[in-house]
Amino acid sequence: MDIKIRKFYTVVEEIKSDGGKEIEGKPHKRAAAAVVIENPFAGKYVEDLSPLIDWSEVIAPILVQKALTAAGIDKTEVESYGKAAIVGGNGELEHAAALLHPKLGKPFREEVNGGKAIIPSAKKMGYPGCTIDVPLHFKDAAFVRTHFDAMEVRVPDAPRDNEIVLILAITNCGRPHPRIGGLTKEEAKCEDGLR
Repeated sequence: MDIKIRKFYTVVEEIKSDGGKEIEGKPHKRAAAAVVIENPFAGKYVEDLSPLIDWSEVIAPILVQKALTAAGIDKTEVESYGKAAIVGGNGELEHAAALLHPKLGKPFREEVNGGKAIIPSAKKMGYPGCTIDVPLHFKDAAFVRTHFDAMEVRVPDAPRDNEIVLILAITNCGRPHPRIGGLTKEEAKCEDGLR
């Protein structure tokens, strides 16, 4: 099945200061790349969602490269990642799940130089311009508290009723000025994807 792409949409956030305090060291960057596709299953119940599942393997590297390029960072600099999807009104949440879960993880991890931790995700039904908070956490140890975060993303004209927006987000940082304790990236063993 040919998945029809209407557009790509990329957004970059570069944080210079937070809470009245400048950020020292490298620029803190968060980038999200989205693709807006025609939902091949809109308006009907279909048991076999494998076309969306298989296509996620193809689009994941493209989205990651768009995010890396937009942010001006190398894949070796990626610290956090996350994924999300918004399904238009004639679709169903399972269409988002088909894109996000079975096969997208492996190519996503390959494009960000590894990633032992689960890739956090969010999905929702939506309308043109609605927002979604893409959850983020440290890519090699899910319990690194300094990197518990989210990036709000919206595509102004999507999803339309027969569309899906798929979003991948990456960062080269955790939250600005983390100070609530817990595991840090320097302390993480990065062996089991948790700690």
